[in-house]
Order: sequence, then C-alpha cells, then structure tokens
Amino acid sequence: MARVFNFGAGPAMLPEPVLRQAAAEMLDWRGTGMSVMEMSHRGKEFIAIHAQAEADLRELLAVPANYKVLFLQGGAAAQFAFVPMNLLRGKNGADYVATGYWSKKAIAEAKRYCRISIAASSEDGKFTYVPRQDTWKLDPQAAYVHITSNETIEGVEYHWIPDTGGVPLVSDASSHILSRPLDVGRFGLIYAGAQKNIGPAGLTLVIVREDLVGQALPGTPRVFDYKVQAEADSMHNTPATYAIYLAGLVFQWLKKLGGLGKMEEINIAKAKLLYDYLDQTEFYHSPVVREDRSRMNVQFRLRNEKLDAEFLKQAESRGLTQLKGHRAIGGMRASIYNAMPLEGVAALVDFMRAFEKSHG
Repeated sequence: MARVFNFGAGPAMLPEPVLRQAAAEMLDWRGTGMSVMEMSHRGKEFIAIHAQAEADLRELLAVPANYKVLFLQGGAAAQFAFVPMNLLRGKNGADYVATGYWSKKAIAEAKRYCRISIAASSEDGKFTYVPRQDTWKLDPQAAYVHITSNETIEGVEYHWIPDTGGVPLVSDASSHILSRPLDVGRFGLIYAGAQKNIGPAGLTLVIVREDLVGQALPGTPRVFDYKVQAEADSMHNTPATYAIYLAGLVFQWLKKLGGLGKMEEINIAKAKLLYDYLDQTEFYHSPVVREDRSRMNVQFRLRNEKLDAEFLKQAESRGLTQLKGHRAIGGMRASIYNAMPLEGVAALVDFMRAFEKSHG
C-alpha cells in the first residue's frame, strides 16, 4: 500500500528516509547483532547514539554552552508541572500568557504549585491571535513568564520572541520546534514533546539555562528534578532509548537538508500555498489573524459545516488523512510539520479546489 499524506497533529509524519534507515537497522544496528531497542542504556553503543543526538541538536539550534539539553519522558503535559517544580526558586508566582487550549492546560497545572497571573490573553477573540506585547502586564518579581509559542489546536503561532526583561522566558515549543532557526539564548527554558517535529511519542526535549537548574521545590521526585537528570545525562532512570535514536536520525536528516534555515524556507512555501488558497475562496475560511497564523497547524473551516463529513470521507479516499479538527473546536486542521512534503500540501489544495467545484 502506498503511504498516505498524514496531516495528523501528533503523533505525526516522520521523514521517509528516517523510517527507511530505522527499518534497515531494526535487527542489527551497525554490526552489533541487536536492535537499538534491545541495547542497555548504559552500554557504549547507546551512549554513542545519545551523545551524537545531543551534539546534532545543539548544532541545529546553536544551543549556547551554558544550556543543558535533557531527553526526558512524560510529554509536554508533564512539563506543565515540572516547570514550576524546578523554576520557582523560592518565588511564589509566575506569569502566563493564554493563547489557546494548551496554554490553558499549562496554567491549570501550574496553579497547583504557585500563584499564577495571566499576563495577557486572547480568549476574547476565541484564541485567534497572539496578544501584542504592549498589552501584557508582567510582574518583574515573577519566577518566569510562560508562553505556548505555537498552539496546535487553534493554529496560532508567535512569529516573534517576547522581551521579558530579567525574568526567564519559558516556551512550550512542542509543535514548531526545529521548523525554523531559534535564538535559544532569549529563553530560560524551552520544552517540547517529540511527536511532531522531533520523533516518535514518548520523548520530551528540555533545553534549560544552567543557572535555573538546582533549586527544585522540596518534595520534587528526583526523576522530575532537572539538576538530577542533567547530572546523569538524562539517564537517572532508563530513558526512551529508541525514541532518542529516531530523534537522532531526524536531526541528521535536517542537517543533510541544509539545516533549519533551509527547513524554514520549505515550511514558508508549504504554508503560503495553503493559506493563499484559503484567502481567495469563500467556500473555506481560516479564522486566525493573518500575522499570527501557524506554519505548522493550519486551522480552517468549510462555510457549510454540513459538508464536513463528506469532505473528510473524500479526502481519506485520496490518501489525505487526519484532517478533522480537534474535538474542542471542530472544523478542519492540516498539520504540515517538517516531514510533510510540499507535494502533500499541493495534493490537499488540489482536492480542496475540486471539492469546492463539486459542492460550492
């Protein structure tokens, strides 16, 4: 069976060359006679895989030397708790910006550990935009400022980095990390679930400035303490070994492609192709403010929502899968992460144009 164009929001498509290499190495990794899944995480073979993955990631993102890179577990949702556990550092409050479903989830979890102030919110516009920074009300005594820099469900993305002064900026970058170059040094901490642009579900990436590590709340489980994990090279407990291996292959694929600058060019072209079509038709529409539209998660709707089921059925028959929007807001969503080729987006636009012609 031919592979489909998978527009799922995560777990999402992986680059085909990565899957082919993993398949070729499944039973025997480089003459060891065993799969990476069977290796001891303490053995020299996996230690080398882990070290190479971290080195390649540091190169791709130009991670400064004074930042720790952690390969953890629990998904971004676990970091909703780990961040306040580790970053309060004796303070009793943090600022959060609410831009959608996942930032609201992060806020709800953080409230279990400290006082939360909503520095800004776009809920008044049904989370269709990013609040301009001149509207934010920041507390200079806050432990940190938290943003969700790409909202997977609403399709809203920061195309700028907030200035939070001396207060560390924390970003949940799960759904757009590695889609473009990023000035890591502007952040105190960046975290991301792997299952969109990094690799398979089960791995969580944390990039944290060294001076923010080491003051976890009393009672924080050691496995959740960034300092403990950093000192153990993310191996205080058994890491997600196969997911780290696959992430490493993705990092190598990105380097061979030309790095994140080249990846950004491709992502801009993909997003432009789809948004340009949405902007010239009355049959579909995108509710997101233009300057804040996500390149990764294109949220759109049919004007006549009675046609939704037929649209999805016909798309599926053409090998265009997982276009149904999240249950929280409905509509349609095309997630066009790094591994989605331009040809996939072109096929979607061709189908949308044909569906409009036959049902408009």
